[in-house]
Amino acid sequence: MSQYQSKSDRHEAISPHGQYLTPFQRQLLQKRLREELPQLYRQRIAIMLLADEGKSQTEICQTLGCCAATVRHWMHVARSGMAHQWQDSPKGRPKAVNEAYLEKLRELISSSPREYGYSFRRWTVNWLCKHLADEFGVKLSDRHLKRLLKQLGLSTLVRPRELQKINYPKL
Repeated sequence: MSQYQSKSDRHEAISPHGQYLTPFQRQLLQKRLREELPQLYRQRIAIMLLADEGKSQTEICQTLGCCAATVRHWMHVARSGMAHQWQDSPKGRPKAVNEAYLEKLRELISSSPREYGYSFRRWTVNWLCKHLADEFGVKLSDRHLKRLLKQLGLSTLVRPRELQKINYPKL
């Protein structure tokens, strides 16, 4: 008898109806699937239940319309006996920007860079990124910071009314 046969024998002793999940885990996941959950969480649960039924990675991908990496990950979670912790890993990428970051961004845009020791008159997105990265330790791309500025209704561009106020040197 090989090492793999003994593992499968142990799984059969633990859960005679499925390959990976204990009866408690299976029942818990089935119950949660009937509840109102975001689609991503429903997909996680469905992957683990289908894997427990013996479906292959390819079959699960085709059934649920998700990528192989997602199926592989959640099959591994089910196999490792951690299926009951399906909601412990939050969906999406962690937020790098918090309310303090946004408040500081608002403050910087409404003030002159000279107040912070810079020699230029107007903030650029690039300099905002550098300043905020130094202060918060969170480096954002120029594009992401532009998106944040737009969401906040702010801009680094000079408005036509402000152009009239600027005293340019005469040539």
